[in-house]
Amino acid sequence: MTVHFIGAGPGAADLLTVRAVELLRRSPVCLYAGTYLDAEVLAHCAPGTELIDTQHLDIEQITEHLVRADAAGRDVARLCSGDPSIYSALTEQTRRLDAHGIAWDVTPGVPAYAAAAALLGTELTVPELVQSVVLTRTQARSTAMPAEEALANFAATKATLVLHLAITRIATLAGELAADYGVDCPVAVVYRASQPEQLILRGTLADIAERVAAAGLRQAAIILVGRALSDPVSCTQSHLYDPRRTRSPRM
Repeated sequence: MTVHFIGAGPGAADLLTVRAVELLRRSPVCLYAGTYLDAEVLAHCAPGTELIDTQHLDIEQITEHLVRADAAGRDVARLCSGDPSIYSALTEQTRRLDAHGIAWDVTPGVPAYAAAAALLGTELTVPELVQSVVLTRTQARSTAMPAEEALANFAATKATLVLHLAITRIATLAGELAADYGVDCPVAVVYRASQPEQLILRGTLADIAERVAAAGLRQAAIILVGRALSDPVSCTQSHLYDPRRTRSPRM
């Protein structure tokens, strides 16, 4: 028996990997995060699959389901929104599985920020403008952030900034970021990227909070901040495709 942690992607059923779909088809038990998941993703499961929505369960209750499935010799598809490598509680769950001697593996998924950038038609790294992307979150009622990861420290780099779990604090955050990025810095907010109800809001640090308030967004949205979002008319040629670059002869 194996617990398969599967990146469910941003929500759309057709953005799962081939491997993810195959695991869903052959796992008789599926635990999924109903808050962020498009119900069509579950259509990949075989008829008769035991479906368990984890949005109202704590970590110990989730573990109980996994242990029970192991005792019955049933594989589990543990769907995580986006990609399991970020904000998925993967470490908490796998440590408990290790303690119970339960086998597990991980299948990556399309992260929400990548789906958001695709919808925006934006490359988050532009030669000589910005070459780094910071994926982070902020803290209000959630787990505390390490002191070294204060938002001001990341803002000082002027990298493209992707904020998760921060939409309810966007007014405060926009004010903090303006000191480094400038009030005219482009911002995009993407709600439920790739799902039927997806919504894209564009603005600047000066007005994005008003746009979010008007739309009534309270969850399932990510915030992207940075000059790469301005869609530069011209930019420096990347070294990889520069015609002046010396290339090795074909073998």
